[in-house]
This record gives sequence, structure tokens and C-alpha cells, in this order.
Amino acid sequence: MASTEVAYLGPVGTYSHLLVEKRFGSACKPVPLPTILDICTFVSRDPRRMGIVPIENSSGGTIYETIDILLANKPKVFVQEELSLEVKLALIGCKGERIKILYSHFAPLEHAVAWIKRHLPKVEKRVVVSTAAAAQRAAAERHAAALGSRKLARLYDLDVIEYPVEADIPNITSFLVVAGRKRKIVKPTKTTLAVRLPNKPGSLCSFLETFRDEAVDLSRLISRPLRGRPREYAFLVDITGGASSPSVKRALAQAREFSVELRVVGSYPSRRRYKS
Repeated sequence: MASTEVAYLGPVGTYSHLLVEKRFGSACKPVPLPTILDICTFVSRDPRRMGIVPIENSSGGTIYETIDILLANKPKVFVQEELSLEVKLALIGCKGERIKILYSHFAPLEHAVAWIKRHLPKVEKRVVVSTAAAAQRAAAERHAAALGSRKLARLYDLDVIEYPVEADIPNITSFLVVAGRKRKIVKPTKTTLAVRLPNKPGSLCSFLETFRDEAVDLSRLISRPLRGRPREYAFLVDITGGASSPSVKRALAQAREFSVELRVVGSYPSRRRYKS
């Protein structure tokens, strides 16, 4: 039987790649792709495929590309699992060489901003699409370094200059496993909703009260403007509990009455945290 294809934000060596290895191991065929949209498009074209996309970083904040795809339902994907990774950063480059440029993804640069100010006050910070791309740049340029994983140092023949960087501050990235079709989920613990509400006073309050009345906890509420519709918003809502649990079913039935549109993006388990 062919291995399941699992798409992730490449290139090889990113934290997304590391998470694919930890969650799926040798039971999958990792497929590196350049953007979150590319991952979701790839997944939507074949029901056997899966993808891993980031949704939030504890230092860098929300990943709005993921949010917007889930709200628009284009391409059409369903959430299967929530994963999280505790990230330990390394400063990688060439030992003994003065660092003038520091490359990384925006989230590590945000997380380590105080450390960079203390230890590399005159460095020029440059944002790239991934930590792996940062390592590629550091390997190709003199006086350049990168923030990323220790594995990247091995992949690109670089030295680990400092590890861990800013170890005292938690750096957690949350990811979603997405698929192009709904699959049977055993013991879901979270449910994600895409919601559009009437553009009138009190609509959000009325919507939220339906969950309060059923003692259903909300863990995420993100609003995004509707393209081409000024002052109208869609909401991505995470609630605790599976969509088939009695309290959630009652809350959803009431919430639909206050919504222009309510779609279940996924009802899924939240798995244990992995460490990088």
C-alpha cells in the first residue's frame, strides 16, 4: 500500500517538517510546498492526502492565511487534528565569523527579539518564508546567520552557535491537520466553526450567549473582514467538545438561529504537545 502523502510548509528541515516526522513517522510520504494555500489546494484534490498548516504562534500571533482559507472554504478542507510543537531555537551559522545579517521566519524573530537586542544589537534582521530558507541564506552568504532548528545546521553544514535561544520564554506553535474530505474522528475534543452573523447590533452577543447557556467553553474567536463587503465580518470560532456531544449539539442548534451562515470546519482531537 502506498504511503499517505502529507504536505507541509517546506523546504526540508522546517519545524513543520519536523512535526510531520514526529506525528506520522515512516507511515507517510512528506511533501514540501511553499505556501499554506498550496498545501490546502494539494490536499483538496485527493481525499487520501493530508496536510499540516500552522494556525498560531505564542510569540508571533495568528497565522491569518490559514484562518482566511478556513473561513472562505476555498480550497475546501476539513480539520482532522490539532497539533502543537514546543519550539527550541538555535542560532546557526559559521563559528568565529562576525554576524551582520540574521535570517529567520517572522515568528522566531518575534520570539527572540529581546535576546537579539542583548546579544546581537547591531545585526540586520531579515524575514524569509521559513527557517529552512533562513538556513539556506546563512549557508550561502558570509557574515550571515539564522534562527531555526539544530537539524538545519546538519542539513546545511552550519555550526550551532547558541542553543537554546531565549529558553526561558515558552515558544509554542499550534498546527492543524487538514484533509480534503470529512473522516470519521474518534473522541473529538474540539470543534471549529466558520460563522457569518447579521450586520446588526447585538448579533455577536446573542450568538455567544448560546454557548454560555449550555456551558460550552470558547477557546478561540477571530474576526476577519469579508472581501468586497465593507464593515461585514466572518468569525472563526473554536469550542470545547465534539459536535455530537449533547451540550454542543444544543448550543449549535441555537447558534444557527442567530447566524446568517454556520459551518462546522472540523470536530477533532487535540493531541499531546511535541518537542522540537
